[in-house]
Amino acid sequence: MSITVLFETQTTKEIRILFKKGQLMKKHQTKFPITIEIVKGAIDFGVENKTYNLTKGDLVSLKGGVPHDLFAVKKSIVRLTLSKLDTVDRVKNIVN
Repeated sequence: MSITVLFETQTTKEIRILFKKGQLMKKHQTKFPITIEIVKGAIDFGVENKTYNLTKGDLVSLKGGVPHDLFAVKKSIVRLTLSKLDTVDRVKNIVN
């Protein structure tokens, strides 16, 4: 898995996450809202005891405090929008 900061605005951090097929981002949450866009591939997105198959072009937004997980069904590229108050290191620690 590779995590890259694309750019920052006054309110957000835009991050690209490259998943290999079969990689898991374990259940986690942040106190800030997030938005996830599937740029390429397919992700099983788990939230509130349901799993959603997300594919290229799908977009999901969550309020802060909502536990979720991601599993790469295929090699995938995900764009994650974080609050400026959140940290990229927190995201990296979920993977490690």
